[in-house]
Amino acid sequence: MIVSMTNGTIDFLKKIQEQHPEKQFHIMQGSDSTVAYYEGEEPSIFSEGRDYEIVDSTGTVQDEGFVVTNNIPVSEEGRPTFEDRFKNRKGNVEGMDGFQAIRILRPKSGKTYVVFTQWRDKASFENWRNSQSFEQAHQKSGPEHKQKPSFIDGDAYIVHYNMINPE
Repeated sequence: MIVSMTNGTIDFLKKIQEQHPEKQFHIMQGSDSTVAYYEGEEPSIFSEGRDYEIVDSTGTVQDEGFVVTNNIPVSEEGRPTFEDRFKNRKGNVEGMDGFQAIRILRPKSGKTYVVFTQWRDKASFENWRNSQSFEQAHQKSGPEHKQKPSFIDGDAYIVHYNMINPE
């Protein structure tokens, strides 16, 4: 299964959607950008999309919700370690109220992985962020951790989105 994302204005992304009614993708609005998210077996329809392979997933991406993407640059030699950490996680996030989906996305080109989580709303995400489960899940490499794991190859960044219906 692949994931492809592309940026554009709402009008531009809406045109892509109209040109490809057989493909289902979601549109997300952030403070600085709008993104179309496609997930499926078939190749991406985005001419300038960022393509990923799904390393691990739980839940179904919904048409409504609050999305957090944690973009993490990982060194080539660190990929197996990074992926193992997620494959062997305890699944604490999945049990949180308001959780909808998680995708661990390996880039087909470049080095930046995306940890995509979707929540019912921003409050659900904040509850996770302030929970003991979050602290346990991030105790070795979380945002407050002073020394990053050796497989991290640059600065990570987080982007928040709201799912939108462009009609």
